[in-house]
Amino acid sequence: MPFWCYMLKCADGKYYTGHTDDLERRIAQHQYGGYCDFTSRRLPVTFVWCQEFTTRAEALESELRVKKWSRAKKEALAAGDWQRVSHFARPPGERVSTSLDTNGIGFATTSAGSPPC
Repeated sequence: MPFWCYMLKCADGKYYTGHTDDLERRIAQHQYGGYCDFTSRRLPVTFVWCQEFTTRAEALESELRVKKWSRAKKEALAAGDWQRVSHFARPPGERVSTSLDTNGIGFATTSAGSPPC
């Protein structure tokens, strides 16, 4: 019997992660409300990701791991963007910036208009 770790996106933009042995039934329970207080207050929910496991322990371990992830990492997982998932797996100080925005931090320029060496 397979077990699943899954992630739903709620109407308010929050993510819910769980595990189950019957994925279709569990998603329907979330969608119709009454099963889980968290998702019942944030309907409708949208299924965004799942992974199959051979044991309940593996599915639960995956659930607990994903629940600790940042929103950005969960969004990368939902998008299937493994490069971004890997990026967010590194500690913030070890990540290479993927942004062209310097967040307001500029470089002093010389009279020629180029950054000083």
